[in-house]
Amino acid sequence: MVLAPDYQRIMDLLADGNGMRGEAMDCRQLAAALGLEPVPAKVEGVRSKAKRPAVQGWLAGWLAGWLAG
Repeated sequence: MVLAPDYQRIMDLLADGNGMRGEAMDCRQLAAALGLEPVPAKVEGVRSKAKRPAVQGWLAGWLAGWLAG
């Protein structure tokens, strides 16, 4: 499977356990890890990009944490 660079970065961060002892990330943390300011507009952009892989089942284990974000 070939993903666009933005999706690949999200998948890579989550697959690496995000550097926080493998704990779940919410979208604010994910935005910050991507080098974005954790402001609502940026967080919503990350949430929408993370939603597609989650819905496709690529992030099944992360979906519960994403919904809490």
